[in-house]
Parts: sequence; structure tokens; C-alpha cells
Amino acid sequence: MELFSFLLIIPIFYLLFKIWNWINDVRDQQCYILDYQCYKPSDDRMVGTEFSGEVIKRNKNLGLNEYKFLLKAIVSSGIGEQTYAPRIMFSGREESPKLEDGILEMEEFFHDSIEKVLSRAGISPQEIDLLVVNVSMLSTVPSLCSRIINHYKMRPDIKSFNLTGMGCSASLISLDIVRNVFKSYKNKFALLVTSESLSPNWYAGNDRSMILSNCLFRSGGCAVLLTNNKSLKHRAMFKLKCLVRTHHGAKDESYGCCIQREDDKGRMGFHLSKSLPKAATRSFVDNLRVITPKILPVRELVRFMAVSLLKKWNVVRHGSSHKGASQGPIKAGVNFKSGVDHFCIHTGGKAVIDGIGISLDLTEYDLEPARMTLHRFGNTSASSLWYVLAYMEAKKRLKKGDKVLMISFGAGFKCNSCLWEVVRDLGDGNVWKDEIYMYPPKTLVNPYMEKFGWIQDEDPGTFNPEI
Repeated sequence: MELFSFLLIIPIFYLLFKIWNWINDVRDQQCYILDYQCYKPSDDRMVGTEFSGEVIKRNKNLGLNEYKFLLKAIVSSGIGEQTYAPRIMFSGREESPKLEDGILEMEEFFHDSIEKVLSRAGISPQEIDLLVVNVSMLSTVPSLCSRIINHYKMRPDIKSFNLTGMGCSASLISLDIVRNVFKSYKNKFALLVTSESLSPNWYAGNDRSMILSNCLFRSGGCAVLLTNNKSLKHRAMFKLKCLVRTHHGAKDESYGCCIQREDDKGRMGFHLSKSLPKAATRSFVDNLRVITPKILPVRELVRFMAVSLLKKWNVVRHGSSHKGASQGPIKAGVNFKSGVDHFCIHTGGKAVIDGIGISLDLTEYDLEPARMTLHRFGNTSASSLWYVLAYMEAKKRLKKGDKVLMISFGAGFKCNSCLWEVVRDLGDGNVWKDEIYMYPPKTLVNPYMEKFGWIQDEDPGTFNPEI
């Protein structure tokens, strides 16, 4: 009888041992943000109304119609007068960039933000186990990863990933790499570095689909320190709950709507087609379809299913399909606020923010962080999400247990999203600390129309941009 009991206990203990190991492994697979540092360039790189006009006039390929188009684009962009441009713009060499210009632009950001985030967290560069850098439009040899490793003399066994061509959604792609590496290795530190190089990518032609990018993108970047060391979770700011990536590169229309190419004169630029909103909507809907069950409570999903079935039944019963309804932004029909407290939206432009707001039925309070970030820093590509997050933190909106949904779009065409849980109350100083009291301003209207509105009344036969 004792032998039988012993033989019975062995598999029970083995099963408990396996369950314990599984729980321990899951705990080690957590992904925490210890700290992050958004880059704030020096004031001598600030882009105001007067300087913008000077830069535009330097392009001798523009005519009156292009000036009118640019004025309309800038006025409606949602971008203010305190954004930043690379130094090459201030020396008047944007049409003849050198490789060194792009490298120096990145190194200025690297040395500022990486040093600050490591110093604030009390982590030395030699403790970093994983380095992921994403800068879409600058590829160098050695890579930007190697330049960082060399500058900080990081360990020879560091794992590094250098991403290019991923567009504005690259931050969450980099985060996905970190998350997956954390599943295989315990107690590691990761450094995620995200930015964009504007110096070598100014478009000097007159193709409207390509000069638009000159109006939208601005300098910026962010360094994020992450770990899966559960002993440090009390120091963490955020814990990653889930991440979903959607890629529509197989669809030709989506693939070509946001692409780097040459115009008919051979001038390199970034083409934004009219099909971009449609491509963004499709990828957004597909992404929501996957992430929604992961982030919303069961009661909301059941409610949504019941309402959807009732609508379908009414359509069948009354024979009304609403085929003649106007095509506007698609509403999700789900109450995302039942599982999400804050919405961190990519600052791709005013239309992007408005569209997501309508689709998710968000209030102006929900959209304020994205609007203010676009106004203050512009579209800083993949790093823009972190400026939006920093705004929420500076406004002391982020409380322990809150959920933050990040949504980003990028060339390809891609839509990536993730959900963070706030680990502790946040309100520390960051890139917004010296001016957060001024936001939101009473008006977001910029002075471009007041300064350059006379262009609308000009005659093509007598127009002289030098006057």
C-alpha cells in the first residue's frame, strides 16, 4: 500500500513541478518599460513661419499652384510653429545632402536620449543585453546599431537588430522583437531606439504627392529601456499586455500608397497616394478585429455580438441594406473605453487622428494628447507614439492599473497596436515638463494663412515668389 501511495505521489509532484515551471517562465516572459526618453532638439533647430517660407522659396521648381497647395496643406496639417528640422535645412543644403549629415543627425539624438535614459535608470551601457534600432530612411555601414555599440563600448555578446524601411509603425515592430527575445532569455535589459533621418530625404521637386511629406515630417526620436526581470517590476512604468501586427503588403494598392521613389525628373522623394486613407482604414479594421478580443471585457464582446445579430436580423426582416449610405469613417461599434483608459494615437496628421477618433467614438479629451503632440512636435515618424505617451504622463493622467492602447500606421502598408498597463502612478518630468502648463492652447490655428494668404489672390502671369 505504501509503495502504491509513493508511486501515486510521484506523478502528482511532477505535475506540480511542471506547472510551477510554466508559471515561472510566463512571469519571466513579461515585458516592462523601466524608463523612456524623448528627444528635444535645441531651439536653434526650431521651425517657425518665417523660416518655413524661406525654405519653400529655395525650391525653384515650384509654381504658383504648388505654393497654393503647400499653403493649404500646412494650414490644415495641425502642425504648429515649434517643431524641429535637421541642421542641414538651416545651412541651406537640403538639396545636396551628404551621408555625414544623416549620421550626425542621428548621433546628436543618440548621444542625448540614450545617455539620459540610462543615467536616469541607473543602468550602464555594459548591462544592455539587446539593442534594437529603427530608422527607416537611413542605412549605413557599419549599421547605426554598431555605431551605438562602439560609442558606448557595449558587451561583445550583445544581440543587436537594425531595422530600416519599416515606416512610422516601426516602434511596435521593434517592441515585438524585444518581446520575442524576452521569451527565450531571462532577466535581460533591452534598449529600443526609434527615430527618422530627414537630412538626406528632402524632396526638391514639384510632384504634389511627394512635396506633401516635406510639410508633415519633423525631427525627433526616443530611447526606451525595457526588461523582463520580475524583481524590477516595482520600478517599472508600464507592462506590455498584448501586441498585434497587421501587414497588407500583399495588396498592390496598399503596398504602393506610401512609397519612396523618383519623380519623372529623377528626383528622389516620398510618394503619398490618394489611396492612402483607404489602405489605412483596411489595415486598421483588420488590426482591430484581432486585438479587440484581447483587450475588452467579455461583457462588452457579448453586448457587441448581440447588437450585431439584432441589426442583421432587422436587415433580413425589413430588407434594408443601406447600400446608398455615404462612405465615411467606419465605426467599430464597440465601446473601447470598457477596456481602455487612454488612447496613444500615431500623429500621422490631423485626418488620421480625426478618423481614429470617429471610428473608436473617442472624445476630444481622448484625442488631446495626439493633437497636442502633432502641434508641438509634428509627425516624428515611428517615435511619435512616445511623445503622445509623454504628454499623458506630464498631464498626470496615468494612474496605476490604467490601460493604454497604442495605434500606429506605416508604409507597407501596416497597422500595429499594443496595450500597456500602467504599473505605478506616473507624472515624472519628461520632454514636456517645461511647457506642459501651456497645453492645450486656446487655439491651434497657425499664422501661415495670415502671413502667406496673399498667395491665394496672385495671378499666375505676374507671380514672383521672391517678392
